[in-house]
Amino acid sequence: MRILSADDVRRAVPMPAAIDAVESAFVRLSAGQADVPLRIHVETPTRQAVSFVMPARLEGAPMPALGVKVVSVFPENRARGEPSIYALVNLFDPETGRPLATLDGTYLTALRTGAASGVATRHMARAEARVLALFGAGAQALPQALAVCAVRSIERIWIVNRTPDRAQQLVERLRAAGLVQDVRIAPDAARALAEADVICTATAAQTPLFADSDVRPGTHINGVGSYKPSMAEIPPATVARAHVVVDQRRAAWSEAGDLIQARDAGWITEEHVIGELGEVAAGKAAGRPAPEAITFFKSVGNAAQDVAVAALALARASESGMGVEVEL
Repeated sequence: MRILSADDVRRAVPMPAAIDAVESAFVRLSAGQADVPLRIHVETPTRQAVSFVMPARLEGAPMPALGVKVVSVFPENRARGEPSIYALVNLFDPETGRPLATLDGTYLTALRTGAASGVATRHMARAEARVLALFGAGAQALPQALAVCAVRSIERIWIVNRTPDRAQQLVERLRAAGLVQDVRIAPDAARALAEADVICTATAAQTPLFADSDVRPGTHINGVGSYKPSMAEIPPATVARAHVVVDQRRAAWSEAGDLIQARDAGWITEEHVIGELGEVAAGKAAGRPAPEAITFFKSVGNAAQDVAVAALALARASESGMGVEVEL
């Protein structure tokens, strides 16, 4: 069995490869070539935290995969100087069930989440998009920027964050990752959205991050931060006038607060979601109905993404001798 660290995964799977792997996973998910049960929630109320158990099995090309991720979200960790997200991904032989690998899932989670936004931006954002507004400066922020910049010729990145110091740290991480765009820290959301062609929200916000009136026609939004019905990053009025695509319908209506709250308040019905991202990527649903449309990809995360990227990382790491082999 091979053990892969975060650095092993980083070296094995650059963002463009992760985007392609996640796109394939979404296509297979929507085509019925995947078995992905709703994830199990384990709450830790004393720490305002939650852990998820996320199994998945993928069939078909480019490679079948079987695995399970366990991920814990402990927001209070930030005050202790620790990551708020810890995770492991275990892979098994889909033919025999034999354990194949254990991978660091903390970086992999950020990578596959960014890659999902890359897939959505590839199929839903206007081709001429040049400005990205990025909400949040945590672990998810850098992969969001890398993914959008991988599929669109972004020239300027606006960072919107409550804490200026963390925003500046993100600027430095963007530079260290090789992004050469004009990066600016926005004084407020309205300033960033006055130019934004693409918006990525990656926060733990309980209430919307901006005003609906600030969203320009033709904007594409990737909402990846909210993962519980009580959380919402996007205004319900924006959801109501947007062309909405989700990672998986069943999971979205179970967990996506942005959609659930808009539905419960009477802004939308469940028919407002026009399709899953896999359907869009396969050409079975429209990603952008018109140049002036607002498009919104809402993701709560799906284990199909995790096992697809993990399987690719394992294949590449095995070829190049990365990681550590252990006997169980």
